[in-house]
Amino acid sequence: MISIEKLQPAHWPDVRHIYLEGIATGQATFQTDAPLWEDWDKSHLLHLRYVAITGNGHVAGWTALSAVSSRCVYAGVAEVSIYVDEAFRGQKVGQTLLEYLITESEEADLWTLQASIFPENEASVKLHEKLGFRIIGYRERVAKQYGIWRNVYLLERRSKMIGID
Repeated sequence: MISIEKLQPAHWPDVRHIYLEGIATGQATFQTDAPLWEDWDKSHLLHLRYVAITGNGHVAGWTALSAVSSRCVYAGVAEVSIYVDEAFRGQKVGQTLLEYLITESEEADLWTLQASIFPENEASVKLHEKLGFRIIGYRERVAKQYGIWRNVYLLERRSKMIGID
């Protein structure tokens, strides 16, 4: 049984651990280390960050949104981060989190969610596509990771309820 809760500062040690697991795969992010709480907190939208909690209180995964721009015309557009503890991968924790995030983002008047995903991260690409994201671009050799040029897919989910007028 998984419940979704607001991500609180007290969750940070578990969230950071899961983030580091994702970093260690080499397929989740260009980041090479998890930031301090204060830096992570500043870079993610305060009211759109969640943790998946197991029945015994374990953080099984987390998701959060970041603004894509400080310009007011992009106020309804945010970038998705989602990470699942390696012990819970393949158990629909990511799907539960992302579904919840999508619902909450629409309630917060966001009309577009974006994600940048390495093509090799097939599970993440499939999850996003299952929940209405589509690949809208391919950035070739966008940045180096450990000295190797990497490509990313750009995915986007447009709300069918917000921003359609």
